[in-house]
Amino acid sequence: MVTAFDRRLGTILVKSGLVSREAAEESTQTATDEGQPLSTVLVEGKLVTERELIGAVAQELDIPPIDLERVRPAEEALECLPQDLASYYGVLPISKIGDVLTLAVANPVDILKLDDLQLVTGCAVRPVVSTSAAINRAKERAYDPGTEEMRDLVDDFGEAAIELTRSGEEDDEDLDLTQVAGESSDSPVVKFVNLILYQGVTGGTSDIHIEPFEKRVRIRCRQDGVLVETLEVPKRMQNAVVSRIKVLAQLDIAERRRPQDGKFQARVEGRQVDFRVSVLPTVHGEKVVMRILDSSSVNKRLEALGFETQALEHIRNAIRAPYGMILITGPTGSGKSTTLYACINEILSTEDNIVTVEDPVEYQIEGVNQVAVNVKQGLTFASALRSILRQDPDIVLVGEIRDTETAEIAVKAALTGHLVFSTLHTNDAPSTVTRLIDMSIDPFMVASSVLLVAAQRLARRLCTECREPFKPPIERLLDVGFTREQAEAATLYRPKGCSRCLQGYRGRFGLLEVMPITEEIRRLIIEGGSALDIRATALKQGMVGLRECGLRACLEGATSIEEILRATMADR
Repeated sequence: MVTAFDRRLGTILVKSGLVSREAAEESTQTATDEGQPLSTVLVEGKLVTERELIGAVAQELDIPPIDLERVRPAEEALECLPQDLASYYGVLPISKIGDVLTLAVANPVDILKLDDLQLVTGCAVRPVVSTSAAINRAKERAYDPGTEEMRDLVDDFGEAAIELTRSGEEDDEDLDLTQVAGESSDSPVVKFVNLILYQGVTGGTSDIHIEPFEKRVRIRCRQDGVLVETLEVPKRMQNAVVSRIKVLAQLDIAERRRPQDGKFQARVEGRQVDFRVSVLPTVHGEKVVMRILDSSSVNKRLEALGFETQALEHIRNAIRAPYGMILITGPTGSGKSTTLYACINEILSTEDNIVTVEDPVEYQIEGVNQVAVNVKQGLTFASALRSILRQDPDIVLVGEIRDTETAEIAVKAALTGHLVFSTLHTNDAPSTVTRLIDMSIDPFMVASSVLLVAAQRLARRLCTECREPFKPPIERLLDVGFTREQAEAATLYRPKGCSRCLQGYRGRFGLLEVMPITEEIRRLIIEGGSALDIRATALKQGMVGLRECGLRACLEGATSIEEILRATMADR
């Protein structure tokens, strides 16, 4: 039966340009004949995607959208509305904060239904937009984690586990996952793992986490730097899923008491993707993290990283020096390797011998000699660097300076005619200099060798399709670091969520605090100046701090205040 909202839905989609008027009328008639919701007919007929439909309704009605494939309902919300009532009303509880219950609904303008739900739950109801089909799928997962596909996998679990463990099959290391969702498979576990990999790659995930708990196994994906729960796996499947991943990564499936590391490759939609696998024993079983390494990252140029013009100029001046050291600093996952690769791409030439030592080599660069650290074989950063310096290098990239020995060799290399790139784990640019001195490197050698230090963070970029302008209180802006003049004039933006992004953010960009080593800073280093002294001098000379860089991005509408506070928490 076609409802009044279905007719309104057709109008919304025509207005948004997603479907033609003729297609909307024809689909409405089909929905009437078949007794299905119009949204189901449109999506199954491939006239519009579920994401586009949800986004169009959300934008037209100014009600937030929700991606039920990524969001797992909270237990306290599910307890407010039993499964039979949720099915009766065609809704799904998402979260409960205080007396406000957030519900996923397909018809957000059905006031009578929302009033009933307020009476039934005793809570104020906040609707978010989805579709009937998405709500039904999510409802099965929420109230009964064993969906039909998962139940099939569990039914086959015993036989599959025995075959996998006993056969120790070695699959072709180069898998084709392009059509995995629709392909048959001899093993349901193989199909399920391939599906996880496929969705991870096509969804823009950087890391896939498979985490065992007492009664369930949780799967989360890191997207734009933030972990999002995507799936819950029945506990009985745990060992089979982990074993399958171990087979792909050529790990010992019988060893469950020690950590293991491995890697494998797969073809996804015609492109090759590398997966780096880490397995860690926990009290409830083995936790697996798979890092997805997309080779497209290695080809980026500096201008594609989102840095400010002044920062780019400083970096480009430094990397064209004949010798010296350039250091990129920041926590794990802040984009240091991508920046270093972009620097190498900028100066890559057939006239130079470029050698890197990395742990591990994540991306391969054509024309660059790359060495992987192998501690078991005695190949450390320090020993590899010694050997590299006997290979007549012009440019050397050291993945990370972890110890005094590596630092000493790198500094000496920079002083003897080599251009050296490396990274350190420090919070800001000035403290990187003092960290080298704390590692027993002579201050004079540090001052003479280092050309530039850049501290880096990654911030999520606001979706330009749905970001909302707003005027925050001036006191709030002053508190986070804006000047009064900026605070009074500023119109900032915040995330909303639409059919393109669903979370309000799309992609990330770099925040960079660049400190060229000037003559005055060199003098301070030699005289034993503190990191605070060096920072004060650098700021006077025009250095832009990480927080200030982020606030400028807020003023340009690139990101939100909350995102900058998260990304630069320790850098105020």
